Amino acid sequence: MADELDLLRAADPVPADHPRLGDGPLDRRAERLLADLRREPPARGRVRWPHVGPGLRARPAWAMLAAVVTAVTLTLVVGGTATTPALAAPRPLVVRADATPVSLDELARRARADAAAGGESLRKGTHVQSWSLAMSEDKAPVTLPEERIVRWKPDGSHSELVVATDPTHPGRPVLRDDADGPRLVEDGHVVSRRTYPRSWSDAPPQSPPPRDATRLRAWLQEAAAEPDGLGTGELLDAVELLLDNWTLGARESAALAELLAGTEGLRPAGRVTDRLGRPGLAYTYEERGLAHLLIMDPRTGAVLGRETTFTRPDPAYGVQAGDVMAYSAWMR
Repeated sequence: MADELDLLRAADPVPADHPRLGDGPLDRRAERLLADLRREPPARGRVRWPHVGPGLRARPAWAMLAAVVTAVTLTLVVGGTATTPALAAPRPLVVRADATPVSLDELARRARADAAAGGESLRKGTHVQSWSLAMSEDKAPVTLPEERIVRWKPDGSHSELVVATDPTHPGRPVLRDDADGPRLVEDGHVVSRRTYPRSWSDAPPQSPPPRDATRLRAWLQEAAAEPDGLGTGELLDAVELLLDNWTLGARESAALAELLAGTEGLRPAGRVTDRLGRPGLAYTYEERGLAHLLIMDPRTGAVLGRETTFTRPDPAYGVQAGDVMAYSAWMR
């Protein structure tokens, strides 16, 4: 089914690349009309209109109709009651069943072969695209996409850059949620840019991850602060913590693949193309109303991404079965 947001954008009567029309501010009449559209109707139930950030601009002369289209789009994304699903949420990835699924044991063997041939090296820091669902009992859920890059320097200092961007819709405005409520910002909008002074720790997750499965499990358990051990769900959370701090080399990826091969309940589901267009093998695990999808490189065994979806509805937060709660895609 076509994305409702794509249908609305396609209804724009004057495309952005029209040769005679350029971007510009709203005129006074359009500003007044947009204000009327955003005003809460006095005789009906409460409707929450979003704050429109400076990244959203309309065009002169025909701004009235453009403002109407924009306001309707924003209402569909973030307005409505708490039981209204968020149209901004990405749909779950489609897994293609494989007649001969690749077991985690086989994938671990491939990972070890890649490590033996050299492969990539371990690097502290991460580059990750993520989509997370913001939920509350009085607002419709909204999905907030962002990209985070953490780079460490030889002297022990590091930097972190977070930008609002959605690679599935390059160049389009991105939804953010801040103190003023949900609003649209320009693609690539800098959410935060920080530089941290020199620091050092020999405790996980700051210490380098081990290169064998047994020691890696102990490392993950300490990093996740789970003294009683790691169940499958806790292990997947700890893997995410690992990848949010380190970009694994071939030998570390092989150790992780071997560890996952011995994990109870994690089973092959088929082939999948992740949200960055990369081919992968999907492995699933379900617990407590959530389905976890782990995506791994079919050649190297490296973890490419993780998707978590709801398996049952939760009317209190406006989510339905199949809604994506969170997604992370890790890159080198």
